Amino acid sequence: MIRSMTGYGKGEELSERGRFTVEIRSVNHRYGEISVRMPRSFLSLENEVKKLVAAVLKRGKIDVTVQWEEAGGAVAMPQADLALARGYAELFRSLSSELGLNGDVPLNLVLAQKGVLRETAVAAAIDETEYLPQLAAAVNAAVASIDAMRAREGQALHDDLSARRRQLSASVAQISDRAPRVVEEYRQKLKLRLDQLLDGVEMDLVRLAQEVALMADRGDVTEELVRLSSHFAQFDEALSLAEPVGRKLDFLMQEMNREVNTIGSKSSDTEITTLVVAIKAEMEKMREQVQNVE
Repeated sequence: MIRSMTGYGKGEELSERGRFTVEIRSVNHRYGEISVRMPRSFLSLENEVKKLVAAVLKRGKIDVTVQWEEAGGAVAMPQADLALARGYAELFRSLSSELGLNGDVPLNLVLAQKGVLRETAVAAAIDETEYLPQLAAAVNAAVASIDAMRAREGQALHDDLSARRRQLSASVAQISDRAPRVVEEYRQKLKLRLDQLLDGVEMDLVRLAQEVALMADRGDVTEELVRLSSHFAQFDEALSLAEPVGRKLDFLMQEMNREVNTIGSKSSDTEITTLVVAIKAEMEKMREQVQNVE
């Protein structure tokens, strides 16, 4: 069954060390693009997170957010490099004196300088690999959650696309029924017009037959109808597959649109033209839906 590229999932995993919370959001995209935001202490595990997500979510713009909370709400307090802070303060006072400026050096200016505040040794000593099983469990839970949502959305897309595809078949069947009658109606109209113009003069039936045959050849849409039937069958088959088929469906929509355009350009019949316009309007709605299929 097809899946949507739009969804949201959340997963948590708790241990004596703390809690990982993972949120995943995805929207439609031509390719599979995964971006991860996570605490700096665990950045070495970013590729592992991407692998776990990519194993299930094959296509879409996917944003993954990883949060970590120490057990008991403990927070790793930063440490201040007092020597560096004093150096910055003295430098700023010296500059202020040289420039003839008044006022003391504000604390927030000193704290904003690189290296004045740094992580504690405890925070820096985290062995990320020890946390990987817990992180992986949280990621897998989030992936399962968003995958379930994408599957539900996919079912809705499947039902809508199937219904619209059946409507296309009904309209194409009307064109198939109408096309042969167009030739006969053209023959009758041409004969009537010639009768009026010739006013009793004997008509050249061979020339009439040639004109009708030429018109029938120019307006013959048999090949287009056969190809459309083949595209419809491939479209239905793709809708039933479990693998990502969004690109295949998009390609089939382009091919179907090409055949319908050809039918419209070949036909001069008002009824067929009306059907072609209705088909193209329905296909545009299908194309928009297909853009959301994984």
